Amino acid sequence: MESPRNAAATLESAERIILRWDSTASEEARDRMIFDGDRREIDTYLTAVDEIQRSMESTALADDQSKASTAIQIAMARLEDEFRNLLISHAGPIEPDSCVFDPSSVSSSRRSSASSIESSRYYSEDDVSREFDVVQRGAGDGEGEDSSTPSYRSTNSIREIDLIPAEAISDLRSIAERMISAGYTRECVQVYGSVRKSAVDAGFKKLGVEKLSIGDIQRLEWEVLETKIRRWIRAAKACVRILFASEKSLCQQIFDNLGTATDEACFVETVKGPAIQLFNFAEAISISRRSPEKLFKILDLHDALSNLLPDIDAVFQSDSAESIRVQAAEILTRLAEAARGILSEFENAVLREPSKVPVPGGTIHPLTRYVMNYISLISDYKQTLIELIVSKPSTGSRYSGDPSIPDMDFAELEGRSPLSLHLIWIIVILQFNLDGKSKLYKDDSIAHLFMMNNVHYIVQKIKGSPDLRELIEDDFLKKLTGKFQQVANSYQRSTWVRVLYCLRDEGLHVSGSFSSGVSKTALRERFKAFNSNFDEVHRIQATWLIPDTQLREELRISVSEKLIPAYRSFLGRFRSHIESGRHPETYIKYSVEDLESALLDFFEGYPVSQHLRRRSQ
Repeated sequence: MESPRNAAATLESAERIILRWDSTASEEARDRMIFDGDRREIDTYLTAVDEIQRSMESTALADDQSKASTAIQIAMARLEDEFRNLLISHAGPIEPDSCVFDPSSVSSSRRSSASSIESSRYYSEDDVSREFDVVQRGAGDGEGEDSSTPSYRSTNSIREIDLIPAEAISDLRSIAERMISAGYTRECVQVYGSVRKSAVDAGFKKLGVEKLSIGDIQRLEWEVLETKIRRWIRAAKACVRILFASEKSLCQQIFDNLGTATDEACFVETVKGPAIQLFNFAEAISISRRSPEKLFKILDLHDALSNLLPDIDAVFQSDSAESIRVQAAEILTRLAEAARGILSEFENAVLREPSKVPVPGGTIHPLTRYVMNYISLISDYKQTLIELIVSKPSTGSRYSGDPSIPDMDFAELEGRSPLSLHLIWIIVILQFNLDGKSKLYKDDSIAHLFMMNNVHYIVQKIKGSPDLRELIEDDFLKKLTGKFQQVANSYQRSTWVRVLYCLRDEGLHVSGSFSSGVSKTALRERFKAFNSNFDEVHRIQATWLIPDTQLREELRISVSEKLIPAYRSFLGRFRSHIESGRHPETYIKYSVEDLESALLDFFEGYPVSQHLRRRSQ
């Protein structure tokens, strides 16, 4: 046991060292930092602090207690300055190139394509690689490495970066240990949180995370927000899996086992504000005004946050960080609600789409293109939406009795997923709306052509998307194909029956000993009627448009297979009766070849003036 005299000498020596570095009394102490000096000077000062603390625990003399208390206050003020200086000197912002992750390590249990949704649909893989180059480094002990080079430790999708060199961490821990043991935990935590929060804020800026309030975000135009959402998704992955995880690791290295949950207190002090700022963006999107164009970015946000949620739970697992976990989970719920609400509103918008001007030429209606492209994109998110859409459409019943709503018996579709029922319902109400628009045409033929164009487009879009076809299923696709065949047949009947009717034999034959058996007058009238009807059909339907090349050719062939043989036969039977009279060219206007050539003009969508010029040439 140390003698009282030796103990007093040791205490006096320690006090002298402490007072020497009192920045309030010494200009030298103000100009220099202990931990910027050599190791021996650092160790000497820390030993002096330890001696003062021991003396406070062991001495019973009032004078000694007072002197030690004053010395410890001076020492703690000095250590606080040293702690702050060490943190600031290593508080450079995280660089985007440091925020790297291996996409193969990202949890993707929800759907295999989740990690590629943003890159495949909204920006190229080159863009992604420029933002986050995939860097794989070993988790060695760092010996022989430049202290400025971050090392990486990977746990599933979380990748921790050493934000501060190991030697500096050791110094910070030695200071924190003495401040906490002296009862200065609050001061230590506040200094740490203040400096590191500034470093996190700088990292946010480097990663493109903006300081925007919920109100600021909701006032932005959607086109601007789309770009910000894409950037936010990339930044959020880096913030949670790298930046926040690395901050937590740093806190543990400095404060682990120093006091009660001091590391968690420092971590929350550092990142709670930035984390709230980060998630406020997704929250603002989740509660913004709903409209169909927002669905896919909301689903991107939902997928990103859903994939991040296990990492958020892991990084913010302490009780003091519960509010961050709760906020993230609530935002995810609101994003899901927003997606369901938008889908429902989209269905209603398709049903009520009000345009009353028929599209020229009976071509594909813009609504058809929009709706089918929209639900094709919906099918790209089928794994997410199958989880989110849990109830069938709220409208559409065979017994609804509402003439403004199509009849649909969902019992016929038993066993389908709710998402499948919603997509089928959208197609049903699209057809219903198109049926109404077809009645805007005064000519039945173009009304049928309009429906043929649009139903064909619907069928082809389903066939062209494996995911959409899987959701729609072949039995409903067969119904659509049947509908197409029905309107195609209706077109042919409404257009060509009256033309072909001119080529019948009935009414041409007469009886009598001096007759050839054919009434030339009736025959001339029949040819004139055919010419007139065909001219009219040709003049009008050359201005109509079938945009699908294959469908256009198939319909021409179908018409040709009925018209050309009938005309060739009629011409063969009765040509001689016309040619034996005067001015046969007045009645036989078309050769078979002329008809075949004229049919090539059909459904090209020629302007009327252009078509007239073509026929006059």
